[in-house]
Amino acid sequence: MLEAKTLDKPDERRDFPRGHIEAVHMEGLDFAVATFEPGWRWSESVAPIAGTDSCMIHHNCYVVEGRMHVRMDDGTESEVGPGDVFVCSPGHDAWVVGDAQCVVYDFAGSMAKEYAKADPPCTTTAAA
Repeated sequence: MLEAKTLDKPDERRDFPRGHIEAVHMEGLDFAVATFEPGWRWSESVAPIAGTDSCMIHHNCYVVEGRMHVRMDDGTESEVGPGDVFVCSPGHDAWVVGDAQCVVYDFAGSMAKEYAKADPPCTTTAAA
């Protein structure tokens, strides 16, 4: 089996305040490119869509450009930037740091399938 797609023609695009994701769906992989503009914060831009107090999506990510701060519900915090790979479990807030957009590749699958969708809400706890 061989399947290839280009990010120039994503299967879907989801817009939300100060950002968007573009997703491709393939056999065994749902992949998302997320672009977050300066001023984006999950709790302000996506929480009203998701209907949860914190992001309940599991992320396996690579940061392409920009910087993002992530705060877990337990208080653990980290900042990530270009070249960083990070795993983030459900239960967090995040925001863009600085005046540049932040572009993140997410390989976990849940983001490509469920992030910023009002129906069903963003409540998965399983890594995909």
